[in-house]
Amino acid sequence: MNGRDANWGANSTRGRAASHDRAVELRDRDAELLEELLAGSHRALARVITKIEERTPGYRGIVSTLYDHAGDAAVIGVTGAPGAGKSTLVDKLAAAYRERGDTVGVVAVDPSSPYTGGAVLGDRIRMASNVGDMDVFFRSMSARGQLGGLSTATADAVTALDAFGKDVVMIETVGAGQSEVDVVRTADTVAVLVQPESGDDVQTLKAGILEIGDVFVVNKADMDGAERTLAELEEMVHRREGPTAGLDAGHHGVGVPNDPNDDGSEGEEDDERDASVDDAVDAWTPAVLATVAETGDGIDELIGAFDAHGEFLRESGELSETRRRRYAEEIRTLVRADVGALASEAIERRGGIEALAARVEHKEADPYGLAAEIVDPIAACLEDLEPGDT
Repeated sequence: MNGRDANWGANSTRGRAASHDRAVELRDRDAELLEELLAGSHRALARVITKIEERTPGYRGIVSTLYDHAGDAAVIGVTGAPGAGKSTLVDKLAAAYRERGDTVGVVAVDPSSPYTGGAVLGDRIRMASNVGDMDVFFRSMSARGQLGGLSTATADAVTALDAFGKDVVMIETVGAGQSEVDVVRTADTVAVLVQPESGDDVQTLKAGILEIGDVFVVNKADMDGAERTLAELEEMVHRREGPTAGLDAGHHGVGVPNDPNDDGSEGEEDDERDASVDDAVDAWTPAVLATVAETGDGIDELIGAFDAHGEFLRESGELSETRRRRYAEEIRTLVRADVGALASEAIERRGGIEALAARVEHKEADPYGLAAEIVDPIAACLEDLEPGDT
């Protein structure tokens, strides 16, 4: 499946007027590029993602149009501490997906260079098993200083890969610990990797990243301590889900929705479940799996867990809710960025931030008053708008 809509016409989205660079606009040359992308051109896909990452003028018109063609790909986030083997695992996952006939897109988010803003590790060879396979599209992108490890451009690149027609899109994150929670806003299914005997990693999971995992993976499971780490993760998952959740999963059990048809015959403890547990009976119980990415051990089971979670999302209606939350976050992010850009322009019109700081230093103004001076005109314009005005 290379290109989801080969008959898409460039003329269908031309002519969107815009009076500002931030407005949604699709230019003729971009419309032609999109037509090539949707017809299955990997070269066009690469050019579009470059425009997205570099925020080239007009990129918003491209992404806006891509949304009409996206929504069918399974989006999987792979996160975890550095050294957990994320790159090798993603490589093996891509190969396994290809073996069953799926096309794959990979966005690997690398740390940002403090000098260029580009991906520090972007030139490394990370997809050795899939070199030469045009149905595995790999792109390394810079985190660009985002605390959550993902730049806004990453979400747009996922949209491009989805619209192109990739069956599976994987996001490999930087691996910055607890701040990786941003991945949940872009992925449908999140896999959290942990190394054996990684006590610090497990403590980090307890501190917050546990909440985002749909599948937990002890990679490098041929190392000493793997069984102990599996047991620790399973205990944490059970505590998160409730006293009776997922107790039959076992060390290598694939996570499944809790059974809503359970007749409660397991014992008296079932009668002691509180309302919060009752409300969660239809919730997903995260899988806890073991893999050895170097050899491919456990990869098929991991893909099975991803498939099971995807099926749960669709059948429960949670997929729609998950994506609605994602879109809401994207809107908030874009609005914040645009309002910030407007405020920055207002600051420049007043001589720049240093000039404003000098006014405060000389007791000519205070920070609150200057901030209000910049923001109040923007707020006044918004108040004057009727609902639906643009």
